Amino acid sequence: MSDNATTSRKTGKTSDQENERAWYAVYTKPKCENSVVTLLNNAAIETLNPKIQVRKYVKGKYILVVEQLFPSYFFAFLNKEKEGHMVKYTRGVKYIVGKENPMTVPLEIINSIKERLEGEIIRQIPENFKKGDRVLIKEGPFKDFYGIFEGTVPGKERSIILLEAIYSRLNIEIFSLKKA
Repeated sequence: MSDNATTSRKTGKTSDQENERAWYAVYTKPKCENSVVTLLNNAAIETLNPKIQVRKYVKGKYILVVEQLFPSYFFAFLNKEKEGHMVKYTRGVKYIVGKENPMTVPLEIINSIKERLEGEIIRQIPENFKKGDRVLIKEGPFKDFYGIFEGTVPGKERSIILLEAIYSRLNIEIFSLKKA
């Protein structure tokens, strides 16, 4: 025990334990992450609510949509002894992960997420395709078709693939592909 740590008669914990803060994952009701984060930030609790920008194929075209990186979850930096009860009973919170014995999230994981953030959106690392790679189309009218990667179209986020099923050459959004 440190020299300046005192033990509380009421809790039996040292002052160092009572002041200790750590990162915890908080599970929320669906679509409540942003409102809960706002409430906790207003209560001076630091949060990490990473989002991701994804392309979705809707009505024949691709649109950019911002979604939660971890739907129904976010991270909170708190002292579980002092602030855990308030967090647990904040409107929209279901529980702190671990419930009765909340589990801390390693700082390495939090730092790894923070390093890739641009604002509150996490930067995606695109797959690197090489000519001749077999690819699977993830979305769009050719979803679940396989092809051979031929190259990219300069200045666009499109690629050229040879579609195996109909022996045809197509231009496809690069974000619609993954290595097979």
